[in-house]
Amino acid sequence: MAFTLWILSLILSSLTSSAFCATPRRPVDVPFGRNYVPTWAFDHIKSFNGGSEIQLLLDQYTGTGFQSKGSYLFGHFSMNIKMVPGDSAGTVTAFYLSSQNAEHDEIDFEFLGNRTGEPYILQTNVFTGGQGDREQRIFLWFDPTKAYHRYSVLWNMYQIVFFVDNIPIRVFKNSKNLGVKFPFNQPMKIYNSLWNADDWATRGGLEKTNWSKAPFIAGYKSFHIDGCEASVEAKFCATQGKRWWDQRQFRDLDAAQWRRIKWVRKKFTIYNYCTDRKRFPQVPPECKRDRDI
Repeated sequence: MAFTLWILSLILSSLTSSAFCATPRRPVDVPFGRNYVPTWAFDHIKSFNGGSEIQLLLDQYTGTGFQSKGSYLFGHFSMNIKMVPGDSAGTVTAFYLSSQNAEHDEIDFEFLGNRTGEPYILQTNVFTGGQGDREQRIFLWFDPTKAYHRYSVLWNMYQIVFFVDNIPIRVFKNSKNLGVKFPFNQPMKIYNSLWNADDWATRGGLEKTNWSKAPFIAGYKSFHIDGCEASVEAKFCATQGKRWWDQRQFRDLDAAQWRRIKWVRKKFTIYNYCTDRKRFPQVPPECKRDRDI
C-alpha cells in the first residue's frame, strides 16, 4: 500500500511539475472581480455577463479605471479590449503595469483616440527607475473598435515583450550590461483606464474631445493574470525556472517572432524614440542592440 501511494505521489508530482512549467495553450481568463477592483468613479464602470465583461465610461465629468488586487514581479498579463468607436479624439484607453514607488517602473499600452475615419494609434512605453521617454507608436493592422483583441505583456528577468493578438510588436531587453535599468525588484499592479488627454493624445493636442459624443465607452473582458504575486516591499521573486514564462525559450524571441516584429516595424511604425536624433542626439544605450532599433 505504501509503495502504491509512493508511486502515485511521484506520478502526481510529475504531472504537476510538467503542468506548472509548460507553456499554456491559451490564457486562463477569470471574472473581473477575482483579481481586480475599481480604482475610481465606480458609477462609470458597468458589469455584464456575470462579471466576465465590463465597460468603462468617460464623460465631461470624469473617466474611470480599475486595478489588480495584487502586485506582481514578473509574469504574463493580458486583456481583451474593444476601443471607443467613432469620434474618440482626445481619449486614451490604457492597459499598463506600474509600481507604487517614486522612482517607479511601468510598462504601458496606451491607445490614442482619433477623429472619425482616422486610424487608432497604439503607443507603448517603458519606465525604469522613474525614467520613461521610451515611446514607440504604431498603427494597428485592424480596426480595434469593431471587435475585441488581446493585448499582452510578457515580463521576466531577460525581456519585456508587448503582444497584439499574440504577435510581438515590441521587445525591451534587459540591458543592465549597458548601464540601463531594468524592472526586476519593484512589484507592479495592473491598471486599466479610460480618460481624457486632449492636451496631447490626438495630433499633439490639436484635436480636442467632442463632449457631444459622450459617454465614450471602452469594453474589457478575458481578465488574465499569470504572475509571481508579491508584497509591494518585495525585492525579489524566486521564479527562475519555475514558471512557464521563466523558461529558457522565453529569454528571447524565436526566429518567427523576430520576423513578425520586423514586419510590424517596417509596415506600421509611426515613431520610435530610438531613431529620434532631435530628442536624443546620442543613441540611447538600449537602442544599440541591432535587433531593437
